[in-house]
Amino acid sequence: MTRERITEAAIALLDEEGIERLTMRHLAQRMGIGATTLYWHIDTKDDVVDLATDAIFAEAPLPDGHDGTWQESVVALLSGCRSMLLRHPWSAALPLRQRPSIGPNFLTWLEFLQATLSRAGFGAQQTQAVCWLLYNHVLGSAASQSNFQWSKAERVAAQEQLRMEVDKYPTLVAYEYPLDEDWEANFHLGVKLVLAGLESQLSAVD
Repeated sequence: MTRERITEAAIALLDEEGIERLTMRHLAQRMGIGATTLYWHIDTKDDVVDLATDAIFAEAPLPDGHDGTWQESVVALLSGCRSMLLRHPWSAALPLRQRPSIGPNFLTWLEFLQATLSRAGFGAQQTQAVCWLLYNHVLGSAASQSNFQWSKAERVAAQEQLRMEVDKYPTLVAYEYPLDEDWEANFHLGVKLVLAGLESQLSAVD
């Protein structure tokens, strides 16, 4: 029995059944061991989640920092992270927990993002603010896509209901909320707009 095996089993459980089903007893049952044996290696369920979260961040590739612009590096980093989160839908809900991620894979990912922003010319406070703005954009996009499970018929019905109250919601009706399903395009457009604004800030400083 190793932490690596426990982590792999936890990720499989989370992927298949969701975070609501994760308990130390259930994880032990899936592994074919007693809960007492599991507790010899892991203290709490939160520790299991921490290990699983850090492990999946190893799947988020780090771009070659020497290729392309800082904007291209950021886009590649965020896109890889979003793809990873969508493969593990439970992970996007983890910011609701009261524990920061401090595992080595996550810290390596975060170091790359902050170092890229720093090299671009952002100061310490700006780098922190921009880092969390981008990080939350990725998490929000993945969480919304993973959890927004309306069928096409339900979307159409919601739009028809809005049309009946067009005087209250003219913009929502005009932009056909909630019919837009192009999550990826919306994510990338959001990143593009944020980066354009950030570049203008750097240019103003120069």
